[in-house]
Amino acid sequence: MDFVLAGSAASWQVPFATHSKWSKFGCSFKDGLLALQKGLVPFVCYQFTVNATRLGLFQVMNDKGWTKNAAGQVHPLKTLILATSSGALGGFVCSPFYLVKTHLQSKANEISIAVGHQHQHSGMFHALSSIFREQGVRGLWRGTTSNIPRIAAASAGQLSSFELTHEFMKSKFPGQVWVPLCCSSFVAGLFITTLMAPFDLIATRFFNQGTDANGKGLFYKNVFDCAAKVRRKEGFLAFFKGWTACYFRLGPYTMLVMVFWDRLKYQYKSFTDHNNSRVILPKETA
Repeated sequence: MDFVLAGSAASWQVPFATHSKWSKFGCSFKDGLLALQKGLVPFVCYQFTVNATRLGLFQVMNDKGWTKNAAGQVHPLKTLILATSSGALGGFVCSPFYLVKTHLQSKANEISIAVGHQHQHSGMFHALSSIFREQGVRGLWRGTTSNIPRIAAASAGQLSSFELTHEFMKSKFPGQVWVPLCCSSFVAGLFITTLMAPFDLIATRFFNQGTDANGKGLFYKNVFDCAAKVRRKEGFLAFFKGWTACYFRLGPYTMLVMVFWDRLKYQYKSFTDHNNSRVILPKETA
């Protein structure tokens, strides 16, 4: 699904019918069914780095009580700020993998279904080495200015809505686990999809553009230039191009991430509480 989203967002300056057909798996008949899994390896690396960073950092701040008010309840503004900050750091760390993922997913085997600039990478390691060789370390973080607000907005919407909804649902369904957890995960999925869709489109366009000999983008100077051109040429609704594909990816993804995150936190807390409650007797001396 992430492959379809990248194709939908990357499309520009070509008739819409071509992209509609392409984004509805028309590419599978040209490139084969395995083409739908293009960019899987960098996608896994991207998800691991971004979630390990943002969720880990947010949990540390949550454990310190920085997201709570004096009464121990979730503070909306504090939670929003800390979720945004942890997401921004995660967006910076994972940027090289997102860059390579976008390049590989936008690459087509046939020019008739090609969308956007075609980067000739054979795989993740080849892409990383080629970019580093041609553009240096800075080239690996090209487009980071579009990825940081993207992940920051996603993290703000996902974590803030989950924490607030989860606390509210637990008050309405005391003693229950799965109803509050699943409902809050569903709400978080809607928030992250709506907030992330415009940034997804801008980031995909920005990452996937070709570069000149100096590593400068051929179509967009920066993310603001990209957003302005999309708004001027395609209209406001263009920012939500691929929303359905985005939800079918982020909806189940958010459900799984939030459920596993909550249950793993519970198991870890139970384990540490059990160990801390054990009384260790001193060894007897002869």
